Amino acid sequence: MTTNSTTKDSTTAPARLDYARTAPKVFRAVIALDAAAREGLDPALVELVQMRTSQLNGCAYCLDMHAKDARKAGETDERIYLLPVWHEAPAGVYNERERAALALAEEIARIEGGVSDAVYARAAEQFAEAELAQLISVCFTINTWNRINVATRKTPGTH
Repeated sequence: MTTNSTTKDSTTAPARLDYARTAPKVFRAVIALDAAAREGLDPALVELVQMRTSQLNGCAYCLDMHAKDARKAGETDERIYLLPVWHEAPAGVYNERERAALALAEEIARIEGGVSDAVYARAAEQFAEAELAQLISVCFTINTWNRINVATRKTPGTH
């Protein structure tokens, strides 16, 4: 099989650059943004949002890291395994607050269509205004990390 230069095949491609080393000020700023975004939110919820966003964005590095962090935060294998199909997960696997956060995270990741009024209202019902602002911040921060790591081909398991 022949591949052309426009084919995405990062399975054998080496990392492109060490972003932390080559853009240290920006890297530290994103680290600080990430830490600020998480404040006041349940760590397990943050990890679910970060994993789901990383799945949608095709970021193997972030998905690997956040799955491990989710386990450390107490997440079960069942909830991690069902995350790609959380919409179809049996009742009780994800609560309404988590479902609202995941729906919002998906629409923020797929920003071309915007965030619908229905999804925003659902999240606003489940989260106080300050929490909702933090959740939105977690969403845009993980999207930033995904874009950095996909662009630089950061290798999963190297954190």
